[in-house]
Amino acid sequence: MELTWGDFPIASKQQSWQNKSMTKEVLKVDVNIKGFEEVKGKKGEACMILFDGTAEGSGFKGVIGPSAADTQKQDYGKERFLSARYILKGIDADGKDCQIFIENNGSFEANGEIITHPVIYTDSENLAFLETSEIYGKIEGKEGGVIIHLYML
Repeated sequence: MELTWGDFPIASKQQSWQNKSMTKEVLKVDVNIKGFEEVKGKKGEACMILFDGTAEGSGFKGVIGPSAADTQKQDYGKERFLSARYILKGIDADGKDCQIFIENNGSFEANGEIITHPVIYTDSENLAFLETSEIYGKIEGKEGGVIIHLYML
C-alpha cells in the first residue's frame, strides 16, 4: 500500500537525514487527514489539506485545534513546498493549560523524504525552549494521515 499526504507519495520507512544528527524527539504530532481542496492551473498547482489529531512529547500532551491546514504549492517542473499551520491545545508538565503554534515549512526531496523547519510559539513557560531551539522535522506516512516527528539538535 502506498502512503500519501494529499495526492503525493510519502516515504514510509526511516531514511537518512542528510548528516543531521537528531539528538532528541521533542514532539510527535499524529495527523488525521480530514479532506482537501486543490487547484491545478497552467503554471502550477496548489492543495490545502485539512487535518486534526493529537500531539505529545517534552512535557506536553494535547490535540490539534480545528483550524489546522497544510498548504502545498508547486510550479510545474520545480520543487513542491508545504507550509502546515496549526495550534496545539493541551497541558504542559506542570499541568497548566497551554497552546503551541507551529508553522511547519518543508519541501519534498528527490529521495522521497520530507524535511521540515518549524517556527514555534508557545504560551507555556516550560515549553519556551521550543521557540529558540534548532528543530527539524521528519514526516512518516500512516494510513489516513501522517506522523510528524520534531527533533531538537
